[in-house]
Amino acid sequence: MPTTRELVLAALHARLQQLAALTLRDEVLPERIPAAGLIILRDGQPGEPEVTLSPLRYHYQHRAELEVVVQAGPGRASAFDDLIAAIGAALAADRTLGGLCDWVEPEAPSPVDLPVEGAAALKAAVITVVLQYTTADPLG
Repeated sequence: MPTTRELVLAALHARLQQLAALTLRDEVLPERIPAAGLIILRDGQPGEPEVTLSPLRYHYQHRAELEVVVQAGPGRASAFDDLIAAIGAALAADRTLGGLCDWVEPEAPSPVDLPVEGAAALKAAVITVVLQYTTADPLG
């Protein structure tokens, strides 16, 4: 049986796969970036939980990361902005990921331009997504 952490991350991945961009999980950056863009979900860190007793519960603020990359011509900035907005809308549509989380909250991206030898530059950002959830076991 999957852990709560894995269920939450899988639900986040499934939510992002509904977007036009290719969405991967813990993969290396591919050689080619699809025209619609690329999102790579990194599992991130669950951090130190807050603990409540009776019943014993571990409350996490897990910080997953989304690597968002767009490679396009003149409309690159617009395509990047559209992809960021689509991610925000997908997360806002269900802040509990079907009841698996107490709350899902993305943080603002810090975009950068990455030069690529012999090709158009990449526009990229890392978006931290805070996943707040509770488990009965720190390993479960």
